[in-house]
Amino acid sequence: MTPYESLLRTLPAAPKTWLITGVAGFIGSNLLETLLRLDQRVVGLDNFATGHQHNLDEVQGLVSQEQWDRFTFTTGDIRNLDDCHQACLGVDYVLHQAALGSVPRSINDPITTNSTNIDGFLNMLVAARDAQVESFTYAASSSTYGDHPGLPKVEDVIGKPLSPYAVTKYVNELYADVFARAYGFNTIGLRYFNVFGKRQDPDGAYAAVIPKWTAAMINGEDVFINGDGETSRDFCFIDNTVQANLLAATTTEAIARNQVYNVAVSGRTDLNQLFAALKHSLAHNGVSYTKDPVYRDFRAGDVRHSQADIGKAQRLLGYAPKFDIQTGIEQAMPWYIRFLK
Repeated sequence: MTPYESLLRTLPAAPKTWLITGVAGFIGSNLLETLLRLDQRVVGLDNFATGHQHNLDEVQGLVSQEQWDRFTFTTGDIRNLDDCHQACLGVDYVLHQAALGSVPRSINDPITTNSTNIDGFLNMLVAARDAQVESFTYAASSSTYGDHPGLPKVEDVIGKPLSPYAVTKYVNELYADVFARAYGFNTIGLRYFNVFGKRQDPDGAYAAVIPKWTAAMINGEDVFINGDGETSRDFCFIDNTVQANLLAATTTEAIARNQVYNVAVSGRTDLNQLFAALKHSLAHNGVSYTKDPVYRDFRAGDVRHSQADIGKAQRLLGYAPKFDIQTGIEQAMPWYIRFLK
């Protein structure tokens, strides 16, 4: 039995109270679904800047009424310290997912990205510290590796940031480390690598590549590839990300706390391969797509290649990703077909 399998057995017997910021978003709503299925009490905070009510509605339809009644939602903004303090009252574990993602968004609007991802993050740290929560697990980012060319990416070797977004996520790590040193506050940062899965928004200028392409294919539209298609990423299915969050939040090992971890599968898939994989999976599910991709200029701020070394998370957290990109796509595709038309 893996550490995660053991945790899934023990959590329902001793329910805790969890705060999820950004609960109406992609990752936040998946965390919510998992925790409610485990009979946990959950407090959710969101301002709907990027999250959606329909994500919460979908979770409600997937859990029992008794489980849903354990969820308390508050409309609020992490840039408001009072909202953060209120949300943290009586909470055991914080899963801080609220942020403005997207490299291009941060290049177009660095001020809003900074106020949300740095000011808001500091507010949450202060509020969680004041509430004396047991642990504070936050969404870090693979963008922190910046221009460092080495592969696979190892947590203690980073380069210079390539976007305002990357700067904000690195500052998050610096603040978390200082709070651990100055206040004895337990934090863990999870550097996400290209997370994908159900409830990931396909719409808008800053949509992630997998839902955006899949929606285009389902609707017979053009698929645009930035660059030559050889840019590669370490795509991580949402269930792996949920696992990492729960393991990080509940670890009692001192050596595992106040660390940052890569959350990925340690794989590399280039955009041409991704296009082929999505096309194949759609065909397997009865959806035919016959167009070739349309290539265009590289996107500013993007790194060329990304791949994670997940050894640290495996050793210290017991992280054992269950899904690679192919099995993740197979799991996600029926949802995409139902909801992205």
